[in-house]
Amino acid sequence: MRKPKRHGVGLADLLTTTALCALLATSAAARTSKPALATKGHFVQRTVRPSGAVTLYDQTARDSGISIVSQNFESSFDAYDCEAADDFVVPDGVKWRVTEIDILGTTFNGSGVADSENIFIYKNKRGKPGRIVAEYDSIVGAETWGTFVVPLTTPAKLKPGHYWLSFQANESFNQQGEWGWEASEDVVGLPSLWRNPGGGFDIGCTEWTTQTECIPDGQGDQMFALKGHAR
Repeated sequence: MRKPKRHGVGLADLLTTTALCALLATSAAARTSKPALATKGHFVQRTVRPSGAVTLYDQTARDSGISIVSQNFESSFDAYDCEAADDFVVPDGVKWRVTEIDILGTTFNGSGVADSENIFIYKNKRGKPGRIVAEYDSIVGAETWGTFVVPLTTPAKLKPGHYWLSFQANESFNQQGEWGWEASEDVVGLPSLWRNPGGGFDIGCTEWTTQTECIPDGQGDQMFALKGHAR
């Protein structure tokens, strides 16, 4: 996976006391020598913020308390670069102009914020991500303890159809730790997928595979929302 330039990032509004306590617990935890697949016990509540955009899709209910790593690591940990993806559908008869993507997540094995983020929207192909229809490399969103609000500099214009959203944190394991995408107890559409092309986690899943087949603590879906305008 490509290595982006590193950027600073500002914090958004404070989350709930629950999320703050989760961060403090994470910061105090002993560091591991290599990246972990997931973390358990961190429940994230979505930040509610005013927006002129319409919520087009919302998959942020029934938090499982489990976050799945989806991260672009520093060069020395290239083999651990990994990516989670989850599907959504643009209904027939409308077109979406996505201007903001909200991602619920958690930092663990460290307390640093991400340098930037990578976002990919894929067209569905036989139940897995296919052709990339929108790509945002090294985009900088507002991060609050691992949850992101990311305005898109160029809106993603989507016709009716079946798509997959992938989100990665660009983050150094040695300096900042890990970022995990929060998982829901629900499955909407198809179960989420995950891959580790370099095989660093030594579990297979170098190609897109149902997340629960790769990660023992995995759940069915990832938590995110899309905002923008429909016509």
